[in-house]
Amino acid sequence: MSDIPFTLDQLRILKAIAAEGSFKRAADKLYISQPAVSLQVQNLEKQLNIPLFDRGGRKAQLTEAGRLLLSYGEKIITLCRETCRAVEDLQNLNGGTLTIGASQTTGTYLLPKMIGLFRQKYPDVVVQLQIHSTRRTAWGVNSGQIDLAIVGGDIPKELQDILKVIPYIKDELVLILPANHPLSKIKTIQKDDLYRLSFISLDAQSTIRRVMEKNLNYCGINTKRLNIEMELNSVEAIKNAVQAGLGAAFVSITAIEKEIKTKEIYVANIEKVKVKRTLSVIINPNRYHSKASEIFIREILPKFSSYYEKSTLEYFPLSSDNLKEINENID
Repeated sequence: MSDIPFTLDQLRILKAIAAEGSFKRAADKLYISQPAVSLQVQNLEKQLNIPLFDRGGRKAQLTEAGRLLLSYGEKIITLCRETCRAVEDLQNLNGGTLTIGASQTTGTYLLPKMIGLFRQKYPDVVVQLQIHSTRRTAWGVNSGQIDLAIVGGDIPKELQDILKVIPYIKDELVLILPANHPLSKIKTIQKDDLYRLSFISLDAQSTIRRVMEKNLNYCGINTKRLNIEMELNSVEAIKNAVQAGLGAAFVSITAIEKEIKTKEIYVANIEKVKVKRTLSVIINPNRYHSKASEIFIREILPKFSSYYEKSTLEYFPLSSDNLKEINENID
């Protein structure tokens, strides 16, 4: 066996086959022919002198050796990408790339504004926004595929000692009703009024729903008694359903800034009930951080929190101590 019995192309092909489940779909994804994929796998197995795929079934299944090679191969590919980005930063401080992660509401309503501020000053930087669950986003930050993220959910326990999680701003989840709903005429509704409403919600596993239920239970409201008649897969769909008079919903106040101004929906005040969650910045202090990500953290995060502090929405800006802690972990 030679010192390095595989190439980066072979590792990329192995990763694509594992992800797609077949040689043909991997070939299509990589824009090469299926015979070329098969030949590369055969050469790789010959060089390693061990089978990497179990060819007994219809789907391409990795052997134990294949899974081991894939695990290390993903790390090698990620490190190569980091190397290229580091060289790119050295050559062109005004360019480079920036990959930001976010959960659904944060990515839909907060990050586009932040990226807009960033792009005004640094138009040559390529910015990618990846919107996934908090769990998937955290793993992306851990692997180096995402530079930084802003999320509202809980970080997986196995990553809590690896990633740096810095509280950024507080987001309020508010009760919205159709503009012509009878309760829209009441300044403050009572807790018992919630049991008489028809609710529209995200699915039970969503971060926003879990935060809502946790806070309402803490305030003495039995969430099991809430009448959830409809579950939708996006906040935009929920807002449209509420505007159409189909029910009430709890949504992030960041998602209804326009509707508040146009009075398309009614934001109800519930006596002695506030539903809030903390949005946090997560980074991996053990990974390379591009110049673009450093600039975003140092220039955009403080400016954005200051912007919302002056708005009609209730935000809690990033403290100087927290910003200092983030900077210390990217130096």
